[in-house]
Amino acid sequence: MDQNKFDERIQDLVEEAEVKPVRREKKEKPQLKESIYSLRPDELQEWLKENGEKPFRAGQIYEWLYNKRVKTFEEMSNLSKGLREKLEENFALTTLSTLIKQESKDGTIKFLFQLQDGYSIETVLMRHDYGNSVCVTTQVGCRIGCTFCASTLGGLKRHLLAGEIVEQVVKVQQTLDEVGERVSSIVIMGIGEPFDNYDAMMNFLKIINNDKGLNIGARHITVSTSGIVPKIYQFADEQLQINFAVSLHAPNQEARQKLMPIARAYKIEELLEAVRYYTKKTGRRVSFEYGLMSGENDSVEIANELADLIKGIKCHVNLIPINYVPERDYVRTSRSSIFAFERALKERGVNVTIRREQGADIAAACGQLRAQERQDEVR
Repeated sequence: MDQNKFDERIQDLVEEAEVKPVRREKKEKPQLKESIYSLRPDELQEWLKENGEKPFRAGQIYEWLYNKRVKTFEEMSNLSKGLREKLEENFALTTLSTLIKQESKDGTIKFLFQLQDGYSIETVLMRHDYGNSVCVTTQVGCRIGCTFCASTLGGLKRHLLAGEIVEQVVKVQQTLDEVGERVSSIVIMGIGEPFDNYDAMMNFLKIINNDKGLNIGARHITVSTSGIVPKIYQFADEQLQINFAVSLHAPNQEARQKLMPIARAYKIEELLEAVRYYTKKTGRRVSFEYGLMSGENDSVEIANELADLIKGIKCHVNLIPINYVPERDYVRTSRSSIFAFERALKERGVNVTIRREQGADIAAACGQLRAQERQDEVR
């Protein structure tokens, strides 16, 4: 499916969604200065050659960006003044400014960043026993229209550039530098649908995984999708060691399309067929993200239906007690029902865990802080 047809198909779903984005007059788009973080080493080498500089300078620049994590080009002291001026003229070193930084009592930190064009995005630092994880955003808003999610409020404003995604991790790492800690893993589960911004997401993965960059190992990176079937096949063919998750949230077509309009475009049978292709092609398991909503998808009967649906697939189910979103009507499942759902899956031989709740006291669910603080963006 070509990109134009894909855009039309997804937009049709958004028009049908229960919460429709408000149509406004289009504003002239500001010219975004390219982020230096958008360039892979080979691309930076090519730019240097085209601008009369030695390609080996790319390694020095990467050292300043990712190891020393400087905040101005002027700090790159082993580069000539002329090269520093060229970099300043052509690239932005800082495309994100911190609007709000909220810290939870459990150590979770949520950042609300402002972009060059005035839009805002969220990034979350989560602390675990095994290290520090960063949840990054790939779009300003989202057009997928999931009816339980704050990220879709106001629809999609624009895709993020690769460098804007990379810089989220750099910004968090700069915060961790103050306490001598390091980012150890990344989840691409913030605002937006990563596979709807596929090329920028893939460029981000190559940059962040590079051993000259932040050197985050592939098996410490997880990408999640709501179920854009053609992109699942494409991602499988990339043959990456990156972890893969699918937001499922329901075990049948009727229930899933009520929660996730994307299911109208890609039926649950199509989605599961693509997932099977992924596991066969890569040999890796898939994680099914399953948000529990009281009275919607959390009964023991539904757990058994889910077990039947995914039988034979190399997978893991991650149960997520949803955070309450004021703009949505869904209610969190009770603790007893969560454990009953988990127990039913385990009795059917399903590998299942319950996601540990983090940041509930700082509105850590995707899109919540942005919805609270930047209401003009989500109307």
